[in-house]
Amino acid sequence: MTVHDTIVVLDFGSQTSQLIARRVREAQVYCLLLPWDSDPEQVLALQPRGFVLSGGPASVYEPDAPPLPQYVLDSGRPLLGICYGMQLLAHALGGHVAPASRREYGPAQAQVTQASPLLAPLSDQPQVWMSHGDRVDRVPPGFAVLARSDNSPTAAMGDLERHRYGVQFHPEVAHTPAGAEILRRFAVEVCGCTPTWTAAAFVEEAIACIRRQVGEGRVVCGLSGGVDSSVTATLVHQAIGERLTCIFVNTGMLRQGEPEQVARTFRDQLNMPLVAIDATETFLSALERVADPEQKRKIIGEQFIRIFEREARRLGKVDYLAQGTLYPDIIESAAADRPGARRIKSHHNVGGLPERMELELVEPLRYLFKDEVRAVGELLGLPRAIVWRHPFPGPGLAVRIPDSAVTWERLEMLRAADAILLQELEAAGWYHRVAQAFAVLLPVRSVGVMGDQRTHGYTIALRAVTTDDFMTASWARLPYDLLDRVATRITNEVPGVSRVLYDCSNKPPATIEFE
Repeated sequence: MTVHDTIVVLDFGSQTSQLIARRVREAQVYCLLLPWDSDPEQVLALQPRGFVLSGGPASVYEPDAPPLPQYVLDSGRPLLGICYGMQLLAHALGGHVAPASRREYGPAQAQVTQASPLLAPLSDQPQVWMSHGDRVDRVPPGFAVLARSDNSPTAAMGDLERHRYGVQFHPEVAHTPAGAEILRRFAVEVCGCTPTWTAAAFVEEAIACIRRQVGEGRVVCGLSGGVDSSVTATLVHQAIGERLTCIFVNTGMLRQGEPEQVARTFRDQLNMPLVAIDATETFLSALERVADPEQKRKIIGEQFIRIFEREARRLGKVDYLAQGTLYPDIIESAAADRPGARRIKSHHNVGGLPERMELELVEPLRYLFKDEVRAVGELLGLPRAIVWRHPFPGPGLAVRIPDSAVTWERLEMLRAADAILLQELEAAGWYHRVAQAFAVLLPVRSVGVMGDQRTHGYTIALRAVTTDDFMTASWARLPYDLLDRVATRITNEVPGVSRVLYDCSNKPPATIEFE
């Protein structure tokens, strides 16, 4: 099995820490994002070729600010500090950090003052993205100022002999045009990593890991038909063959036509063992009169697991449950690998699992981002309709009926509106131009006029976003005539709906899902 050179990103709380890891992986170098206070032995056991210190909201001179772990300096490995990470490096090594006279936020013009391996891809006056209130006004001994900006006397610094660097700007964001190349150069040129992290290498390793974990055991896979669970099922099937059984649960909260599509794809096209269960009544009964979205997630997660356990007992001895947990799920659910982090959401496949489970989890994708999963899916030969299908939440349409109880009438109304949106996006060539699009049934009723009659109908909100990684997202600028067609069809064809809205919120501050 291939052993990959590794870069470790220590997370000090930046909103864009995940992007650092993603950019390094785009350079085909394996990278892990870990909390700054991770156990030193476990971090060093990864044999990282270098460390990146992320940004963060603290000020290094505050008493409770996260410190730079001593083992990072003692390791002698190359270092790159970003924003707070640079300030931390300067503070720890004898430089000086102080509040800036004014915050520097957004695009800035930097000026490169000294050549270095790290900044070689930059022009003499590159555009960069700043977000800071403190600044390094004296670099540590052995460091030189490599770049500056109007508000940052040290926009970049470096100790070229010891391969230690810091940048005040954020190379991980798209607003720093040469940022991805800076991170690639740090990983490959400065740290000496060999770029071997590819989809093919991952598939080989994932199959080997599944075989080691499962041994001669049997696995059930919770299959939704989305790319995450589909790639998981395919990897497990390639690893252990007929000892995998996929379980597809129709909760009654799926999109239009999905139960039939999943059965066709996995039974007929991919020839995987599939058990399809219609548990609509079970889920609707459990969700009766439940309006809180967090409760909905937990109830649905509990029901999923109990159904899997019951079906596993029917199949005989089954010890493992495979599911398509991704890296953003782990990060946003504040799972055990990020102690103390603030929970953004609880998935049924991460934070919403019941405490008592009979099945051990198999999660081969837990350290992949969505784009990496799609690359693996294409390599495995999955149908394009699955690989590029828009994400769909594990709890399904239940979380797209916010602040209201889930009923069959509301589900059917939402299902029909959602189908119209997706049909019109496909017809207009916009489906693959947005990363995710869906309809939401709001708990708002308003007066309408249909024919000569007044109505008191529901409100549908439409949501469509563009994003590379699903950690941040912008609302999609859909054409007005397309929105007009969607709204007209929904109000004409979906009984009970009298009003259609379009959501123009970005993530952050909003989440992508509307709950």
